[in-house]
Amino acid sequence: MASTIHSPSIEAGKAKKPFTPPREVHVQVTHSMPPEKREIFNSLNGWAQDNILVLLKDVEKCWQPADFLPDPASEGFDEQVRELRKRANELPDEYFVVLVGDMITEEALPTYQTMLNTLDGVRDETGASLTPWAVWTRAWTAEENRHGDLLNKYLYLSGRVDMRQIEKTIQYLIGSGMDPRTENNPYLGFIYTSFQERATFVSHGNTARLAKEHGDLKLAQICGIIAADEKRHETAYTKIVEKLFEIDPDGTVLGLADMMRKKISMPAHLMYDGSDDNLFEHFSSVAQRLGVYTAKDYADILEFLVARWEVDKLTGLSGEGRKAQDYVCGLPPRIRRLEERAHLRAKQEDPVPFSWVYGREVKL
Repeated sequence: MASTIHSPSIEAGKAKKPFTPPREVHVQVTHSMPPEKREIFNSLNGWAQDNILVLLKDVEKCWQPADFLPDPASEGFDEQVRELRKRANELPDEYFVVLVGDMITEEALPTYQTMLNTLDGVRDETGASLTPWAVWTRAWTAEENRHGDLLNKYLYLSGRVDMRQIEKTIQYLIGSGMDPRTENNPYLGFIYTSFQERATFVSHGNTARLAKEHGDLKLAQICGIIAADEKRHETAYTKIVEKLFEIDPDGTVLGLADMMRKKISMPAHLMYDGSDDNLFEHFSSVAQRLGVYTAKDYADILEFLVARWEVDKLTGLSGEGRKAQDYVCGLPPRIRRLEERAHLRAKQEDPVPFSWVYGREVKL
């Protein structure tokens, strides 16, 4: 079953709909996993209970956004905010562009929980299901929810960004959804989340490094603690895919090759602020230039996952499986070569105004 979502045109004389997604998405394939493979995930309930849920943290032992922000009940609140703003003033606009982009990505969390609950065999069927898969999805969402809350409040207090434009961008993004092309298929879905959790770990780790270089040690701590969460969540998703390689190596390597042929799209690829139709591309260009998330990182993540899952050591594969294995194992150096050529061909682009920093221009 496939469909394509288009932004509908407005016919003469008809009122504009309250919300129209600003972007078109791909032809969408749904429910591509053979029904008989659902039993694999039913059979893994006990394994998930013992190996995945243990990677969640007790809420009482978790950090909370308030731990890293000025205390509004404190007599020293005003002074704490002044100190935060003083440190923030040392950071350049380009840094705030990537930090805002990362925050907006985190704030679109409702979309990511929705995406996980499209996956056949592991979705939360009731909204409060007690299967390990459903418990994980809800608790993972609860842990991730702190990330956007913390970054949002920090940015609000910093006074360096246009919060209304940022809030519009978040509303547009959640309304538009995401299109990871995972086809309701948990093989594809868990490969995607494995890649994405490592990508966010890398990105937040690099914003922490840059904050430290600019002298804002508190912000570096904030970005670092978020990166640590992403790393723990990466461990969970890569464990699931590792188990799938153990049980069904052929199906899993075919799924990995499929996702890499499609290319892993970033969760916020439908980002829009009401004016810039290429906002995600512009944000990504700034992140690439600053070294926050780059094409090299993309290749490094794939290389890491191939090694983590020992894809090159798989045996007993079908002919198609062996082709997929060869494709995936040979992809990281190909990506790097293509990136080097693209870098050599790249022309100097003009700076672009970002509504998030009051329309000030930032070099791409």
